[in-house]
Amino acid sequence: MKPRGAVYVEVYGCAANMADAEMMMGLLEGEGYRIVEAPDEADVLVVVTCIVKGPTEARMVHRISRLNTLGKPLVVAGCMPKAERWLVRRTAPGACTVGPNSVRRVVEAVRSALSGRVVDAVEDDEEPKTGLPRRRLNPVVHIEEISSGCLGSCAYCIVRLARGRLRSYPPEEIVRDVERAVSEGCRFVWVTSQDTAAYRYGDVRLPQLLGMICEIEGGFHVRVGMMNPMNALEILDDLLDAYEDPKVFKFLHLPVQSGSDRVLRLMNRRYTVEEFKHIVSKFRSRFPRMTLVTDVICGFPGEGEEDFSETVKLLEEVRPDFTHVSKFTPRPGTPAARMKQLPTQVVKERSRRVSALTRTISLERNMEWVGWRGWGVVEKPGRGGGYVVRNFAYRPIVLDVNAELGERLDVIVVGAEATHLRGKPALYSPQNL
Repeated sequence: MKPRGAVYVEVYGCAANMADAEMMMGLLEGEGYRIVEAPDEADVLVVVTCIVKGPTEARMVHRISRLNTLGKPLVVAGCMPKAERWLVRRTAPGACTVGPNSVRRVVEAVRSALSGRVVDAVEDDEEPKTGLPRRRLNPVVHIEEISSGCLGSCAYCIVRLARGRLRSYPPEEIVRDVERAVSEGCRFVWVTSQDTAAYRYGDVRLPQLLGMICEIEGGFHVRVGMMNPMNALEILDDLLDAYEDPKVFKFLHLPVQSGSDRVLRLMNRRYTVEEFKHIVSKFRSRFPRMTLVTDVICGFPGEGEEDFSETVKLLEEVRPDFTHVSKFTPRPGTPAARMKQLPTQVVKERSRRVSALTRTISLERNMEWVGWRGWGVVEKPGRGGGYVVRNFAYRPIVLDVNAELGERLDVIVVGAEATHLRGKPALYSPQNL
């Protein structure tokens, strides 16, 4: 096939965006395009955008502007062109666009961009993305997007405007996709969507889907992505049973967002603090050394000092292993954007206090792992050198060694930081390779 040109792809945001970028690169390579590592090597530029938060959106606008000044054809993909097409047009009037549910049209968009035509490919494609060709960002990690959209109507969320209502993909196609990935050498399978607990295809819910995936032969492990407590409650017993499989990381990402039931109602989250705590208690009873990750929004409109104190109290009681803390920023087109906003300084101060608290909790939780010994699988290079290894609870353990991605090691934890554990090989011999 005659080469059609060089394409540079840049991606931001969640695992679903990363999966979309991988599929876009796979589709482009299949049509003869060459993927390059830097903008100056490319004939056309593709940026996959995230707009979940105000600061993230500002970063996207800045990046699109910078790429646009290079004078090369530009394709803006991801959530921004679907939810805020006007912002793309204002920032890069000549850019082509591809929505999160229309990745198959990336080849058309790139071809159009190279010929000087503007194409807006943002209409939802009814076909599942499952099984599309890939160029993986990490050769040992397979990101399996099991659905698009969600069942929620959170007052602050702009992502639902981009990805729409829930559309779950056929379980048989998901299993085939994972089988292919494992046969190609993937050792991590990230099961992802906007809300994994919302997955439903006929009688198959998330626990049954996990069971089908774990029946696949091979040495791989499954990380289950974020789930809304509202939907996790419906499948809790079956979900706990599914997590018993040794292939499933004992890792739970369960965003609470606020420790105040009154604020949760304002957010339209449709669960209570007690229900969140019930799920956590059930998981920790079954898996005492699991990893709990949660999310908290500080300064949501209407959040009083007492509401904020309840969030602090919840964090002190539940002690999540890691907490993503966000300062509330109103997103265009959402109900929360029309509510009376809190003073910026109040939002910043509350975020600062919660961030300090959660860093302390994370460090204390990580210190409990010092001296632990067991297996870990090499996931990726460390930012400061060495490699990041994941254990059964998907804990990040940084090892200062030379290793192969996907390699299974016997490790011992010798130290801890708020963000990760520090370890060393307990046994490191040719038999481990």
